[in-house]
Amino acid sequence: MRNLNYQLKKLCRHNREGSYATRSNREHQLTQIADQLHELGFRRMSTHSLKPKHVEALVKLWLSQNLSSGTIKNRMSNLRWWARAVNKQNVIARSNDFYGIPDRHYGSTGTAKARTLDQERLDQIKDPHVRMSLQLQAAFGLRREEALKIKPRQADEGQQLRLQASWTKGGKERTVPIRTEQQRQLLEQAKALAGSHSLIPQNRQYIQQVRIYERQTANAGLSRMHGLRHTYAQNRYQELTGWEAPNRGGPLHQQLTSHQKALDQQARLQISRELGHEREQITAVYLGR
Repeated sequence: MRNLNYQLKKLCRHNREGSYATRSNREHQLTQIADQLHELGFRRMSTHSLKPKHVEALVKLWLSQNLSSGTIKNRMSNLRWWARAVNKQNVIARSNDFYGIPDRHYGSTGTAKARTLDQERLDQIKDPHVRMSLQLQAAFGLRREEALKIKPRQADEGQQLRLQASWTKGGKERTVPIRTEQQRQLLEQAKALAGSHSLIPQNRQYIQQVRIYERQTANAGLSRMHGLRHTYAQNRYQELTGWEAPNRGGPLHQQLTSHQKALDQQARLQISRELGHEREQITAVYLGR
């Protein structure tokens, strides 16, 4: 472990401010930041080495990765905590405006939440298991946990994936159709990679793989990957109905004919099942109403 990583972990565990979740998130984010500083060329740092140039380099990196303003502000909050903990709070400007960090926007809907996998960024993911998990998220609308825990060989039932209860949120088994040749080819690649196991390498635990996933996606500029489920849902809606979802500029409910409303309802129920939700109403988050 590099010196800065070790010292930041020690600093976090010595200063027990906030809830367990807050402390755990702080330690994880500061570990990511230490890795990014190393990759930016700042070597042999200690916790007392933090300077304005380090902060500016980090913010420049995060802005170039198109991270959300909320994500960047959370990281800035943890940077400021680090600076205060070593009595160097003056190295960071008090206002995020100083660094050109945009304001956070709440309540956004529509295509803003949808995400696609940019091949150039995907190629930056070094861990093949993480890369495959991301591709399965996009192809089948899986949650991150499901895309890590899935055993592709066991899940493959020919025309559908069967997600076991132990892999899913809420412990509810479900199936997702295998509809395209691209999905089939990807699944075969996943089976070849994982063998009879999951997409968590045998020498790692689930939480270790989550942290590797988070670090590598962040470094590649891939943020808010839950948005891959939004894209999956919107693509499926277009397939099932023949028109775009409201979140993609398609017609609103009141603009549909009675026949179209029936198709809309059927599509939403189908998509809700594929995403692992019990209520059709939740599809409004993904598709719009």
